[in-house]
Amino acid sequence: MLRDALARAATLGVARLDAQLLLLHVLGRPAGDRGWLIAHDDDVLGDSGWQSYAALCGRRADGEPLAYLTGEKEFFGLPLAVDARVLVPRPDTETLVEWALAVLRDTPSPRVVDLGTGSGAIALAIQSARPDAQVEAVDRSADALAVAGGNARRLGLPVAFRQAHWLEGAGVYDLVVGNPPYVAAADPHLQSLHHEPLSALAAGPEGLDDLRAIVAAAPAHLRPGGWLLLEHGHDQAPAVRALLAAAGFTEVASRDDLAGIARCSGGRRLELG
Repeated sequence: MLRDALARAATLGVARLDAQLLLLHVLGRPAGDRGWLIAHDDDVLGDSGWQSYAALCGRRADGEPLAYLTGEKEFFGLPLAVDARVLVPRPDTETLVEWALAVLRDTPSPRVVDLGTGSGAIALAIQSARPDAQVEAVDRSADALAVAGGNARRLGLPVAFRQAHWLEGAGVYDLVVGNPPYVAAADPHLQSLHHEPLSALAAGPEGLDDLRAIVAAAPAHLRPGGWLLLEHGHDQAPAVRALLAAAGFTEVASRDDLAGIARCSGGRRLELG
């Protein structure tokens, strides 16, 4: 019975919500059907369903992200396909998207580039909210671009994808935005993230290598008055603001995530004249 399957998941240490979502996935039902599970807890789960469910629960108990197991993660209202080729989009990154949309509010047909796009989450969210924008998304990983491109086609969003390392070969934009790697190479938290691609997480001894490179290169790729907005680690806001100020950015500031932690920082290229 379904209630027995959920009880078995609990003995493996799988959180109840995760267990319910995995069971709905095995049953081919929408993630919002948790009420259906309660009403049908005495339904029988066949042998093949039980085997699939037990395997998924074992992987979840081992720390594999739920999104990899179901193959989907919602971000800014968009259902994105994800797998082990890309990071799982985090809700905190929606803070970066909200800030990006705010700085673009008075810019008609803005040109935007998303650096290290991964699943395409940031680029696709901006394109969805601003159909008039010309959005480009860059990633060094061909595998990540395959995932992002698939999401764009499925959602019908005309983001342009390009394989490159940060701003190499880039044009000039109204907004450069990104969520680059920012974890220190020796950070013990990386152990709990071993299912996700290390190249999208770690960035040198302080976690600042990629942030430093992007800040240094960005002014040459921004129109006067254009913005650079970057996500970073929970304790890196002062360091990133200092990098921005040293590179000549004005209106340097940080924005808090859902937990009240300064999660992204940015600044504006000085207007000419």
